[in-house]
Amino acid sequence: METSGGSMSSAIECNLYRSIQAILRELDAPCQGASACNRGMLRWTLHKRIENNPSHCVSLLKVLIKELEKVERVDYKTRIIPLLHILAYVVLQSVHIPEDLFERMYVSIKKLITLPEPYCTVSLAYARIMKMEMGTPGLLYQRRLIAEQSLKNDSFTLQEKVFVFADPAVFPESLVSAVRADVEFTAPNCGMESHMQRVVLHSLQATLGRHCNGPRLSQALEDCGTRVRRHFQEVVSAVEESMEAATSDPGHHRTQLQHIYTDIMAAAKQDPSASGEVCGVPLPCPEITFNIWKQEEQIWNELVNFALMISPSERSFDEDDLEERRGSIMSNDSGIEGDLPVAELSALSLEPGPGPPETQNEQRRKSPQFIRWNCVRKMKVADRMALVRESVRVGSRSDPFPREERNLVGRVLVMGDDRALGRLAKAYLSIRKRESKHLLLTKRLNLEMYYIPVSNEPTVALSGEEMTTAQESKLTLARFLGSVDPWYDCNINSLGAMMLKLANMSRSSKGPSEPSPFLADIISYYIRTAFQPVHLPIYSIKITFSKLSTSPVEDVFVSHVQMDFPEFKSLRASVKGSLRHKRATQLFSGAAVAVNYTKASLSKREVDTGITLRTCGVGISVAHPGGSKDLNSLSVTFNDLIPRPCNASAIRANNLKIQVLEKRPLILCLDKDSRRVFSDIQSVEITPCLDPGYCLQSARSKHTLEEEKESALSKYMSRTLTLPINTFSGVVH
Repeated sequence: METSGGSMSSAIECNLYRSIQAILRELDAPCQGASACNRGMLRWTLHKRIENNPSHCVSLLKVLIKELEKVERVDYKTRIIPLLHILAYVVLQSVHIPEDLFERMYVSIKKLITLPEPYCTVSLAYARIMKMEMGTPGLLYQRRLIAEQSLKNDSFTLQEKVFVFADPAVFPESLVSAVRADVEFTAPNCGMESHMQRVVLHSLQATLGRHCNGPRLSQALEDCGTRVRRHFQEVVSAVEESMEAATSDPGHHRTQLQHIYTDIMAAAKQDPSASGEVCGVPLPCPEITFNIWKQEEQIWNELVNFALMISPSERSFDEDDLEERRGSIMSNDSGIEGDLPVAELSALSLEPGPGPPETQNEQRRKSPQFIRWNCVRKMKVADRMALVRESVRVGSRSDPFPREERNLVGRVLVMGDDRALGRLAKAYLSIRKRESKHLLLTKRLNLEMYYIPVSNEPTVALSGEEMTTAQESKLTLARFLGSVDPWYDCNINSLGAMMLKLANMSRSSKGPSEPSPFLADIISYYIRTAFQPVHLPIYSIKITFSKLSTSPVEDVFVSHVQMDFPEFKSLRASVKGSLRHKRATQLFSGAAVAVNYTKASLSKREVDTGITLRTCGVGISVAHPGGSKDLNSLSVTFNDLIPRPCNASAIRANNLKIQVLEKRPLILCLDKDSRRVFSDIQSVEITPCLDPGYCLQSARSKHTLEEEKESALSKYMSRTLTLPINTFSGVVH
């Protein structure tokens, strides 16, 4: 029994201790070769063991608390964040935790708040969560299940949805169905009433402990049929009431749940006074929607449909009329749509119901006609405040004001390599631009973004002679995220290495194969525990073409820009290593280009520099901060047939402009993505991407009292736009 955790066999604790030590050793060990694919399996195996044996939760919590207390005495800071995440997930999986163990756990976590970033940030977040759970047992499980499964109730209305977008450049069409089945894995008995039974069963056991007979209560809930909806509403109301009145007598909350337990057992003709062991209540995977990311607008469309509560059965896919209605929602004219309620606003994004053309034409003739003059309407102060608040929330860890309550959370998880993150940055900028014109998503949902790196290329080693190959691979951002967050590297980077292998095994197996819960379990763990963002800088690039009739193009990138002169690129490939190489390098030194840039420095002093040189190509990479804090910059490398001195072949810049001085064709590729290639280029200009929310705030000329309050918040805002990818530890922004 879990309530007799103090007398459990020491053999179980020793076994769990060895499991924890194996996970920590795996975290410290370097990632090499095929072992990279198996990293994270130990953590998943441990949590599955606890899920199948809930009586081991208390023993595991004791082991984890001892390890956290040891970290305070020994300088093992790299182990703090993994231990905290493992502990928090075990608490979420636990059915009942003794009060003395909860108090000891809370004290050990609170001591870690004095440590530097990022340990203090994660520790503070979990200290607050544990204090809530300690005051109202079962609160975390109940809220998580209600939000993830969209269980309707009157007390806690938060709803979450997970959208997975897989890059088709990485996922072959033959493996899509296998990956979809694994990602959207659903355990048996996952209907609405089954989820309500789980909430009631877990909440009653978490509060009543040994005074609750878990197996009998579970059977009674299965037998009560639709009456479980009433008990679900009662339990949720009692738990939320206890949470809101945290200073009230905790005995009142226990009495409320005891009455509900007595009613359920009496209706099932069971003795409510009979004690017994608790039974496990595994937390099911959240509702996940898998999408192959073929169109740029897919993320926006899914988020709008979720924000406006448009069910899949109500959606229509007549693209022409759909775009017309979306344009109506986002228009900047008289603003009539801005005053519509949500019910009417949602109708604007839907197709008219099927019917004869004569009926629709008759309706148009009967409807009143308006002549609407185009004008620019200034965004309401309240809407601008919401956009400014969102900029501060995303750009800063410490929120200077209470977060505005929103009932929806959209979790966007992208699978792919650097190309997928480049597309995500472009989609995120598009969303911010649309919100700066007409606030739709910002007032309704919180947007959280996640990334699982997946590559269809062979695993790249990072040692010795193969370092150059590693630098040219398409997982540079994944390696950066793994370097700043070892727990992300252990659990998420390793998942991407094995995902396509698992799909291949499933497809090649003889006969129909059952979906594996492994992938859905890892995604669930990631989105439930990774709430600290790493901010990837987004750079804006303006491309001017040689033909004056072609308008300039503006785009963004997050990892790399490659510019090449095709004639020199082919020449380099043909003469390299041959006897003609020396002569060719003397005759062809490249095309003449003018480079103007602002030199990057720790002092943040802007030093403008201009040079003219000949080169065969230019590689521009986003240089993320390593040992130097806040030194996001561009690393510019000039590719030549004749090697240059080290100080002349590369520069570090904050912004950059390159102009071709000769009539030679120049091609450009963004984020190593062949779908984002531009040719016949005359010049490029690269600057940090400005946040549309900041631009909107700084563009005003008149100030009212409310606008002055808004202006005071601008000091918390970041002028540039970054891509916040949630990880387990995050980095200082």
